[in-house]
Amino acid sequence: MKTAISLPDDLFMDAERLSKRKRISRSELYANAIRWYVQKESGVGITEQLNKIYNGKITVDDIAEKAGVADLNKEDWS
Repeated sequence: MKTAISLPDDLFMDAERLSKRKRISRSELYANAIRWYVQKESGVGITEQLNKIYNGKITVDDIAEKAGVADLNKEDWS
């Protein structure tokens, strides 16, 4: 499905740099971001994460590490 959205220039440029760094298309980046946000807001994915823990595929430490790394971008490093 094609759609048109408006973004602030700085957000567009950040997304552009990220898609190039990850070597994915802008469309794929936006789709991944929206999918992640919808799952986060709807609670979908929590059960899957818990099932992975219970099945021994990931550990709580793995999740904590990912959460900690995700927060690094929010820190002021100046």
